[in-house]
Amino acid sequence: MVTRRILLALPLAAGLARSLHAQPAPAGKMHLAMHQNTSRAAGFRGSLEGWARADIRHVELTDVLLDEFLTNDTLAGARQILADLNLTPVSAAAVLPDVWIPGPAREASLETWRRRCEQFAAIGLEKIYCPSITSRPVTAEDFAATPGCIREVGEITRGFGLTAMIEFARTSTHLATLPSTLQVIREAAHPNVRPMLDFFHFWSGLSKLEDLDMIEPGEIAHVHFQDLQDGPRELIDNEWRLIPGDGVAPVDSILRKLAEKEYAGPLSVELFRAELVNGDPFAVGSEVRAKCEAVMRAAGVL
Repeated sequence: MVTRRILLALPLAAGLARSLHAQPAPAGKMHLAMHQNTSRAAGFRGSLEGWARADIRHVELTDVLLDEFLTNDTLAGARQILADLNLTPVSAAAVLPDVWIPGPAREASLETWRRRCEQFAAIGLEKIYCPSITSRPVTAEDFAATPGCIREVGEITRGFGLTAMIEFARTSTHLATLPSTLQVIREAAHPNVRPMLDFFHFWSGLSKLEDLDMIEPGEIAHVHFQDLQDGPRELIDNEWRLIPGDGVAPVDSILRKLAEKEYAGPLSVELFRAELVNGDPFAVGSEVRAKCEAVMRAAGVL
């Protein structure tokens, strides 16, 4: 028999069930991903197959390797590879000049951006990023125009159901630091454009550890995860990127701060050292996974 007490309890139980179902992942818990630049010599398919054998489950794709794959295959084929290997694509790169700033290359870059959005959406991605690269000196007027450029990119990206992300680059004459990037994105206030953080560009550039305090909870959309070789910062280049735990960057402190700021997404390992790029993706993925998961576990974010 359904009693009056049971009837009165039903709405409360249903509301509790909905509340529990809607609970997000624990704040600060992150998962490992691999960026295709790390094994780019193996190609689009080879990198993914090797990493899957190493029990990597989340991957970040690149425009260059996708183009190489598409010379003999299709977007449907790329999506099928991901499905067959049980891999989740978490982000994709579109490296184009003058996307975030007025410049001579911007018109062509925006056309390519549209094409990349269409391609990546077809593969099943939700996020796409572009570094803040330009080939010219930048003025105060250019910075003032940046929010408008961001809004334009945001509208293009929204049309494909994607989120665009700005990766500040340590050597950029435009956006080279976390504070500058946060400022222009907030001024643009477009819901489809968010900041991302690259450990290498952050720690080897002009940003400071305390700049992380500027991040609003949940603001960072994606993270590239690397360590840094010891030595004079004046000599730093991409070869100085190391597997997290192998270098001198304060990766533990940065991870803990990101957790405090409620980042709960991928940590995508993007490396350029020749022995990794040209190495066997299974061996590279296995080494990266073992070292990174130890670092993540120590920081309490795994």
